[in-house]
Amino acid sequence: MADAETISVVIPTLNEEAELSETLRRVAAVPEVVEVIVADGGSRDRTGKIARDLGARWISCGPGRGAQLRAGAAAASGGVVLMLHADTWLPPDAGHAALRTLARSGVAGGGFWKRFREDAPWILRGARARCRLLLEMFGYVYGDQGLFVRRDLLTAVGGVPPVPLMEEVELCRRLGGFGRLELADATVTTSWRKFEKLGVLRTWLLMARVLRAYHSGVSPAELERMYRGGK
Repeated sequence: MADAETISVVIPTLNEEAELSETLRRVAAVPEVVEVIVADGGSRDRTGKIARDLGARWISCGPGRGAQLRAGAAAASGGVVLMLHADTWLPPDAGHAALRTLARSGVAGGGFWKRFREDAPWILRGARARCRLLLEMFGYVYGDQGLFVRRDLLTAVGGVPPVPLMEEVELCRRLGGFGRLELADATVTTSWRKFEKLGVLRTWLLMARVLRAYHSGVSPAELERMYRGGK
């Protein structure tokens, strides 16, 4: 397989022993993936052991998803870097779909269609439609969709922004200067755990407020405080 057609998967983790093993097993079923890099932000559980036992490369770095993704992507050797949340599952055809998308003229990067797993409440149905709406209206692909980009272009835009929050939004903005983003013809499934603390509607409202604050120029540190505090 040519280097340009190989994929490095980068997974940022922090105490992900409950989710990581199944995610890694799903990644292992994608033929185009040549390495998996787990960039850990200081886990105190069995995350590290699980990652190593299942053949992933382990990198220990400072906390913060942007910084973790940046460190993992900098260590990647594949022609394509695919950034994946620890609770998002790839289908077996994800690699082929990503490479096919990146081969299209004018495409700088992309992500996958997304749906929540079967235990999610009914209000979270329609995630696929929201993926299309988000991309067409704002030009974003969120991290739980599996954001992918060619490694040389990722280097050209300065790597993954090492910000504590909204790293995927900022990366999509930078990639937009080099081409468009597209959704690959494959669907990932993800958990709904980020909605459990505040509930679905309150979480959506919080995310909308943080996104609006980001566009208003609020600092990354303040965005993180706003998001973590839930207000």
